[in-house]
Amino acid sequence: MTKPMPVALCTCLAVRQGARQLTQLYDRHLAPAGLRVTQYPILARLDRAGPMPINALATWLVLDRTTLGRALRPLVRDGLVAMGTGRDARTRELSLTPAGTARLAEAVPLWREAQAAFEQCYGADEAATLRVAMARVVATL
Repeated sequence: MTKPMPVALCTCLAVRQGARQLTQLYDRHLAPAGLRVTQYPILARLDRAGPMPINALATWLVLDRTTLGRALRPLVRDGLVAMGTGRDARTRELSLTPAGTARLAEAVPLWREAQAAFEQCYGADEAATLRVAMARVVATL
């Protein structure tokens, strides 16, 4: 029998450990659609918001542009996201392609399964409280 994991004294470590566990859960569910949880919100945001500059998407995702670039590379390569010139030659604008829309449609029910699986083991009310708490962290820092 394994010993229970001790509670981390470092808030950052505790959140990152939890995030890694959640990432693995969502990645397992999204795998049949060929997406990772780092890619799904990119497609979902572009679907909801329409074309947008890469910097605006990075800000919304709370990512630096380099990290977003790494997540975008396979999406652009696979023809799910198009990258074009923005309002001026210095900016890049992202848009969802028809293939991206189709892949997102395939992934949405898988994402819902991941969401339901987490809520079943963690508790729906607790999951909602966790989302509010994390949104507060983002807004505060």
